[in-house]
Amino acid sequence: MLKYVNYKERLLMKFELHSVDGVSVKSDFSGFHKLKLNERLAIIKKLKKLSSKEVAELINSGSLDMDIADIMIENVIGVTHIPLGVAMNFRINGKDYVIPMAIEEPSVVAAASHSAKLARANGGFTADADEPIMIGQIQLVGVKDYEKVKGIIMSKRDNIIKTANGKDSVMFNLGGGVKDIEVRKVETERGTMTIVHLLVDVRDAMGANSVNTMCETVSPYLEELTGTKARLRILSNLAIYRKARATATWRKEDIDEDVIEGILDAYHLALNDPFRCATNNKGIMNGIDAVLIATGNDFRAAEAGAHSYASLGGYKPLAEYKKDKKGNLIGSIEVPLPVGLVGGATKTNPIARIALKILDIKSAKELACIAACVGLANNFAALRAMIKEGIQKGHMKLHAKNIAIMAGAQGNDIYEIAARMIQEGNISVSRAIELVKLYRKATRKRH
Repeated sequence: MLKYVNYKERLLMKFELHSVDGVSVKSDFSGFHKLKLNERLAIIKKLKKLSSKEVAELINSGSLDMDIADIMIENVIGVTHIPLGVAMNFRINGKDYVIPMAIEEPSVVAAASHSAKLARANGGFTADADEPIMIGQIQLVGVKDYEKVKGIIMSKRDNIIKTANGKDSVMFNLGGGVKDIEVRKVETERGTMTIVHLLVDVRDAMGANSVNTMCETVSPYLEELTGTKARLRILSNLAIYRKARATATWRKEDIDEDVIEGILDAYHLALNDPFRCATNNKGIMNGIDAVLIATGNDFRAAEAGAHSYASLGGYKPLAEYKKDKKGNLIGSIEVPLPVGLVGGATKTNPIARIALKILDIKSAKELACIAACVGLANNFAALRAMIKEGIQKGHMKLHAKNIAIMAGAQGNDIYEIAARMIQEGNISVSRAIELVKLYRKATRKRH
């Protein structure tokens, strides 16, 4: 116990040195995971100036009020819960972040934090994002002469844009709205279709509702102009004009040259094999989805867009790796990320509001940059783990407590059984069941 107290005191002293008036100066808080829950919460409360009410909402597993839940979706019967953690050590474009991540899978938060710590030795991550342009699609059928229809539409470009923008004056007044249009030809078994794209700047929203409304507003005008029939009028989740990019360099002295060679081999396998590539990209989305879920964003839209983007020209990895002249490993990622700070669950879910407060960000573009960095960090961590020790070793250590619970362990027995399985190197449900029986038998003897 004395060793734990002394270690904890050193950690808390480090925290005091890393903050000024409760505002975080650095995010490289090593040992954060070794603190108890109430100690971690106390640090985040002070760093991010959370109110006591906000902390209470974080730890209240029923913080999503049933009346609010009933408004969010249909046929509500309750709420489900996903653990919310924070990734530490991230430095992005010279700024430190504590990043909320909501996910049920062990090792993802720890992996992101460790990758960020290794990248931090070389300055951390650099990232940028495109302007928040979403694509709204209007499908026109019954097209007899595509070139003629396209010419009519393009000749009325300004009128189309004006008609669409008149439906969302708030977005337009903030500098958003339809910026341009595109016309595409798609040949199908049901004939030639003309697809009109509205390119909409949605500002700090994800933008689905606004874009859909604009598409529905414009479609009668397009029907009248062209003599065609409008069918689908909806946004595309393949947000090719709304990508985020991130880059980091991991030094060879920090990760070992053989590990670098192994990561490069693994990357080139994913580059040439869709079976490996699917799992590779899933690992990237582990991190991205966790950030989006925590902040109340539509992670399904991000998944659809990311995998569609990876499929352009043949299914490829979203992240790539190469060596620099010094032999260090450079990782980079480019991925469509339609995210928002306003609208949807970002405002209705109290935990999402707190997560955004912890992030302390000013724009949807900044959130996209953060999510891309976390995706790259998780990809690097998974590749490094597979090359260095096998993916299961670290994963199963973190999963040991879950396995103990699955076997029926309760209270302090969960931690003791998990620790014993790790020590024995036998982390399995069968071993956990044996240990649960032993611990229960010992408890009965004591009583």
